[in-house]
Amino acid sequence: MIPAIEIKPENMADRAKKGFATATDLADYLVRKGVAFRDAHEIVGKTVREAIDQGCDIADLNLADLQQFSNAIENDVYDVLTLEGSASSRNHLGGTAPDQVRAATKRGHDRLAQVLVR
Repeated sequence: MIPAIEIKPENMADRAKKGFATATDLADYLVRKGVAFRDAHEIVGKTVREAIDQGCDIADLNLADLQQFSNAIENDVYDVLTLEGSASSRNHLGGTAPDQVRAATKRGHDRLAQVLVR
């Protein structure tokens, strides 16, 4: 089955953008801006509702639409509302940041090499 898999990066990226995958990133962004988490959670809920009403993703909302829910939102919000920004923001052990994935891959390869040497 695996040899028959045809990887389609464009389709993968398109599907990953669906379902408000960056909603948590918006909440994290707001908290970093000094918004209490419970307020950030409410803001994100309203933002997702707005995106649903407009038939788009959060990242597709214009700045004025986003700012109607919080004046803490600035133009830099779009840096975290991408899949790349989302993955990169998790730069901790076990996180999805590219450096963490490379480090985990290296640990796995090193471990496999130890097993094969035995």
